[in-house]
Amino acid sequence: MGNIGITTFPTDYSIDIAVLAAKAEETGFDSLWVAEHPVLPVGAKTPWPGPGGVIPKKYADVADPFVALGRASAVTEKLLLGTGICLVPERNPLLLAKEVATLDMYANGRFLFGIGAGWLEEETDIMGGDFAHRWTQTRDSVMAMKELWTTVESEYHGKYYDFPPVYSFPRPVQRPHPPIYLGGHAKNVFKRVVNWGDAWMPNRITPEDIEFGKNELKRLCEESGRDFSTIGITVYGATPDPSIVDELFSAGAERIVLSIDSVPEKDALQQLDGFAENFL
Repeated sequence: MGNIGITTFPTDYSIDIAVLAAKAEETGFDSLWVAEHPVLPVGAKTPWPGPGGVIPKKYADVADPFVALGRASAVTEKLLLGTGICLVPERNPLLLAKEVATLDMYANGRFLFGIGAGWLEEETDIMGGDFAHRWTQTRDSVMAMKELWTTVESEYHGKYYDFPPVYSFPRPVQRPHPPIYLGGHAKNVFKRVVNWGDAWMPNRITPEDIEFGKNELKRLCEESGRDFSTIGITVYGATPDPSIVDELFSAGAERIVLSIDSVPEKDALQQLDGFAENFL
């Protein structure tokens, strides 16, 4: 098998993320990922894209991902730490670039920047994003952050973000910046990954979809002159079935991320031990 990571929604009633992170590293998992939803609008009409269409309670309860991962970084040395995913249109890139770089500094280069544009229209609207053009806005933000991470006097002039020369420190430990994992499996995601990302991170996807996506990424890399080996494929929230996980790896995934429920310590560690027994 390839690399196995875990993801969870850290809340005030679930396992301490520091306890989970330390145990995950000790057990042999390669990465820990946390989700983001700054607010959950009351009475939101947008259906949840998961099974059943009803937004789970944990989406309203989840802690801030950067604070949670900062806590996790302090009790680990090798475990990779990722956002799964950060809702880029809902954050200002000048602040987000500093948060990413600061976390990467304290984690000594272990941060993986999983990003998305969001699916909950009411949340995006409240947070100031342009839902209808959220991927255009996401790209604009990423381009601005790349300037902030890689130049001393950084400036950017785009459609959504425009700022004169500024100093933005610290720099990320990873150069030129932490890898950018693009969530989703819409048809344009492959072009985005090849043009300005570092990895593809689809959620709730089949081995056939992975094989198709891998071939699309190869084709686009050949057209653009990019080296396909520089692009990773991580499957997020996979079904914890050994046969399915084997098929996902065979189809081209390099990492599978399994979900730990938002439950107290005893139950969460029991799930973690079960995953270790079946997948590590």
